[in-house]
Amino acid sequence: MGDDKKRKTYLATGAVVLIAVALVLLKYWDYVVNPWTRDGQVWANVIQIAPRVSGPIVELPIKDNQFVKAGDLLFQIDPRTYQAALEQAKAQLDETSNQFASLSEQVVAAAAAVEAARHAVTQAGSGIRETESDLARDRAEYKRQEEMLPRKATSVKAYQQAKAAYQVTVQQRRTAQAGLGQSKANLAQAQANLAEAKANLGAVDNENPQIRAAKAAFQQAELNLEFTTVLAPVDGYVTNLLLRLGSQMVANQPQVALVDVNSYWIDGYFRENYIDRVKPGDRVVATLMSYPDKPVIGQVESIAWGIAQEDGSTGFQLLPSISPTFEWIRLAQRLPVRVRITEVPEGVVLRVGTTCSVLVETGTAGDDGDDSDASATPVPRALQ
Repeated sequence: MGDDKKRKTYLATGAVVLIAVALVLLKYWDYVVNPWTRDGQVWANVIQIAPRVSGPIVELPIKDNQFVKAGDLLFQIDPRTYQAALEQAKAQLDETSNQFASLSEQVVAAAAAVEAARHAVTQAGSGIRETESDLARDRAEYKRQEEMLPRKATSVKAYQQAKAAYQVTVQQRRTAQAGLGQSKANLAQAQANLAEAKANLGAVDNENPQIRAAKAAFQQAELNLEFTTVLAPVDGYVTNLLLRLGSQMVANQPQVALVDVNSYWIDGYFRENYIDRVKPGDRVVATLMSYPDKPVIGQVESIAWGIAQEDGSTGFQLLPSISPTFEWIRLAQRLPVRVRITEVPEGVVLRVGTTCSVLVETGTAGDDGDDSDASATPVPRALQ
């Protein structure tokens, strides 16, 4: 009986050991079939906040490592200089508008003068035609009186009156012709004045270059004043803040780093002989070194199409730089695999630059439905 009992104990123990070994081998095979790497990093978009204008900081409500929402004030640059520039641009715009209005009135007045001169030319022409008719009549009467006088058919007084009337009409014709010439000269001068006034005015309304330039200067001054207030473009964390009140801001020089909390992803650097098994859409289990028991779930988003090559790069004296290698050793290159994070366990805080182990569950790219509730086992600590 004792031997049977011992035999059963040995068998039970052996069975447990075999099951444990089988489970270990199965799990090991799972990590052999599914590519994994300990070379993974957490990334996020880091927005470099650069002021658009220069000036000292007069308001700084943020602190280092503070969380801010999109639209929150990051810092305020002294706006007084830009407020004064805006007032100056506004005054210049008003002055240009007034000048434009004055030039417009000059054009209207010049156009009226042209019409008046044209009317005077028309009247002078009518006056000449009337004078021509009177001249023909008075000439005929003068000739008739001149012919009748030798025959005593008319008096000397009537003859003299006809002659005087004819001479007056001739003078009136000369005066009318001179008036027509003067009217035409006045019309030409008025037309020249109108052309000059239009040239001084330039294009009308919004097509006028002076008006456009003044409006553009005013809008730029408005923008510069607006740029003195620097707001957070996204939700994120301010990091490595070195600014203080009174710090001099220089336009277009980055001054604040803002980590976008809605842009986290993971890059896993896999050996090139694993890449053929990785497909976009495959489920990913990433185990952060800082949270070894709380894996992060994601999906393969893309695989990099290339990495920088060291061999063949320009070296000393512009010669290609080639690293020595051993013929019997061939090191596999690592390619980045971008992972879109789909689930972050409660209590896990993602930080840019932290490392993790990344395991890709191959063959899951075509799975239908949401796999966020699927069980995720962290990478064993020995492999992390």
